[in-house]
Amino acid sequence: MKISGVRYTQGENVFMAFNYAFLALMALICLYPMLYVVFASLSNNNLLMQHTGALLKPLGFSVAAYNRVFKNPMILLGYRNTLFVLIAGVLVSLFMTSLGAYVLSRKQVLFKKPIMMAITFTMFFSGGMIPAYLNLRDLHLTNTLWGLIIPGAISTYNMIILRTSFQSIPDSLTEAAIIDGAGHIRILFSIVLPLSKAILAVMILYYGIGIWNAWFWASAILRQRELYPLQVVLREILLQNSAIEMSTGIDPGDQDSIAATIKYATIVVATVPILCIYPFLQKYFARGVMIGGVKE
Repeated sequence: MKISGVRYTQGENVFMAFNYAFLALMALICLYPMLYVVFASLSNNNLLMQHTGALLKPLGFSVAAYNRVFKNPMILLGYRNTLFVLIAGVLVSLFMTSLGAYVLSRKQVLFKKPIMMAITFTMFFSGGMIPAYLNLRDLHLTNTLWGLIIPGAISTYNMIILRTSFQSIPDSLTEAAIIDGAGHIRILFSIVLPLSKAILAVMILYYGIGIWNAWFWASAILRQRELYPLQVVLREILLQNSAIEMSTGIDPGDQDSIAATIKYATIVVATVPILCIYPFLQKYFARGVMIGGVKE
């Protein structure tokens, strides 16, 4: 075997072939659960209920489950609410996290270590669910989408990663900017952030996935259904479908029942949009994680 002018021995060829086969098997293991969900969501409910073993293609192509999901008028409303919380939440979180990380990355900050210890303490201990809810209620953040954004504006873990990345920027750049008369806000937005695009992409991915998948606090503090994000709407669809079939005694194999496929359709509806974002951030992801590795 010869690649780019390099000749490999027979043992190296066998080793490379084994590596390729092993990596292909691992890729298949990782991809198959997602393919199974897609195939099941496009299958006929009767055939799916009777099927056992691996699922390698849709069984009797049917989009009945997707029709049932998208006929719900709350789906588009849920998408709208989720997109608002996602965009506003990521912007607010990036802004607040960047400010906190920049301050903690400066060497001359007074009492930096005690402040850092107090912030790190919150990663392991919190006031609990009930005090958090009472706090949101007293701040008039219940039954509002801002109640899903403001409480999670800063993740301690993400701020530590971002702070470590900021510390890797050469001090000569910021010192030169200070000599030229730049303030900390100008240094942050004109020097530090433009040099941290990779780690910021990681932060967008972390915050975005967390916001997209969040449903518990939305179901706890929102009372108006018009404010429900997508995850709560999809959960409601699943619960309603299960409740109807249990109360009416519908056989899961009946033509009108799509309980087996609707749950897979809801998973696809909730997952595909966030998966579409990842390819645009993937090229920054590995580099950003390495840059933001926690080190002292």
